[in-house]
Amino acid sequence: MRLTKRGHACVRLEKHGGVLVIDPGLWSEEDAAADADVILVTHEHFDHFDEERLRVGLEANPAAGLWAPAAVADQVAAAFPNRVHTVGHGDALTLAGFDVQVHGEWHAVIHPDIPRITNVGYLVDGSVFHPGDALTVPDRSVDTLLLPVQAPWNKISEVIEYVREVGPRRSVDVHDGLLTDQSRPVYDTWVGDLGGAEHLRLARGESIDA
Repeated sequence: MRLTKRGHACVRLEKHGGVLVIDPGLWSEEDAAADADVILVTHEHFDHFDEERLRVGLEANPAAGLWAPAAVADQVAAAFPNRVHTVGHGDALTLAGFDVQVHGEWHAVIHPDIPRITNVGYLVDGSVFHPGDALTVPDRSVDTLLLPVQAPWNKISEVIEYVREVGPRRSVDVHDGLLTDQSRPVYDTWVGDLGGAEHLRLARGESIDA
């Protein structure tokens, strides 16, 4: 697969002509889902789910479909009949040539006074795992962990321990839209030195083989 960062929590995966996009939210590129065959959304927060970006993708490709928790799917299902599908923990799907397994149920705790919402993670081809806004540990090995490196709900010690617990070959930063250029090298050093895995930070539009 070819993995491309599309801003903040959004990534694009390409394989044998198929395109899968995860979490085209408000902080991703406006056309992040434009040529997708498959769109996956982890949860309903604006930085992961933007209805206009989904519409761009679904209108550009009449064969494209969306898979997401009910809170997301219910918002767009009426506009795209038979193309929007609800997923949950334990689902296993084959979509446009990609094998997708769904892991997790809940968003991480932001604050006890803020109700938790549904959040799922996606393991693609048994290799690349996007946990959304949670520190979900899949029940199998992961090659590339898309790491929510900075968020209102986490701290650096939890991020480092998460990498250690998952034990990937490498971690690649996502959920980095709130980081400043000054703070990024600090996160790079700590996660890279203490996580126990190769650590990469991709610029918007940069790609790697996954």
